[in-house]
Amino acid sequence: MCIRWRAARAAVLGWLVKKAAQLAVVSVVAPFGVVLGVALTGGAASATTPAIASGSGIGGTGCFAPVAPGDPVADGQQLTTEQINNAQIIYQVSTSLQLPPQAAVVAIATAMQESTLTNLAYGDRDSLGLFQQRPSQGWGTAAQIMDPVYAATSFYAQLVLVPGWESLPVTVAAQTVQRSAYPDAYAKWESMARQLVATFGGAATNCSTGNGAGVGEAITEAVDMPSGFSLPAGTPVQVVTAISFGISKLGMPYQWGGTGNPSYDCSGLLMRAYEAAGITIHRTTFEQVYDGTPIYSANQLKPGDLIFLAGSDGTPTSPGHVGMYLGSNLVLDAPRTGKNIQITTFTGGYWDKEAVAFRRIVPS
Repeated sequence: MCIRWRAARAAVLGWLVKKAAQLAVVSVVAPFGVVLGVALTGGAASATTPAIASGSGIGGTGCFAPVAPGDPVADGQQLTTEQINNAQIIYQVSTSLQLPPQAAVVAIATAMQESTLTNLAYGDRDSLGLFQQRPSQGWGTAAQIMDPVYAATSFYAQLVLVPGWESLPVTVAAQTVQRSAYPDAYAKWESMARQLVATFGGAATNCSTGNGAGVGEAITEAVDMPSGFSLPAGTPVQVVTAISFGISKLGMPYQWGGTGNPSYDCSGLLMRAYEAAGITIHRTTFEQVYDGTPIYSANQLKPGDLIFLAGSDGTPTSPGHVGMYLGSNLVLDAPRTGKNIQITTFTGGYWDKEAVAFRRIVPS
């Protein structure tokens, strides 16, 4: 057994000992094992970090359908049997090491970005395997790295050394281990990873709102565009163009994964709206929540700002639904399967009560 492998297992075992000690303290303070809550503290949000609440558990408020080969997942990707099997190995290694489900979410998202969950015998320079680990950087021999169990264990060993990794955003935890040239790339695979972990852990169900449905029945009902609606003077021309594009699609049916061929899902609609204005934003909600700059209060909203909800297939830290604020208390929304693109009110309904983040795409 090589030094790296022994160090990997030692790091994981050390983490388990630490957690066991914490649990022992909890058992003395709260002998009935009731978890009453966790206090979270942190510094001010930065321009690159959305002001969103911390999620809880593996699924948060989300709902995940079981993953099967060929079925669309997350942002419309279709996974092969090989990819799903490799993800399951990563998950099983985490459970054998008694790590919490969040570890498997981070690891699976990382492997999807690095290798598309394919055990590659090649890569950049001497990078190999599911995590594109490099023998020259001490991850092990080429043969060891090509063993998915070894590779996953080595990844977890480094992950548990990251201070506070369990509460860090997935992309931050993954980047701290991988030190990639593309540090934000892991975020787009978080929902997929959560869906896979829910599947392997037996927590996935057929969501009542349909695949990628965004929001449930609690969403405010559609309203008509007010007569004489206009945007405030000084609204940036890009915002005017984006809103005009969105309004032109009112009444079109929601299509999960749709980007205009022929209809749209929530994030697809907003991506195309800003594309019409000459501005590129990401494809999915859990990427768009990092676009632009954060808005920290609903009373700061301006036309064109994006409003994020956890939705039925996301979490507060990885939102599954997005709408565009139009001004005058109105939101442009592609709600869910079975509904059409519509306008709803911001207050007195779902948006003001459930919003987890606001982002401004065009500086005002």
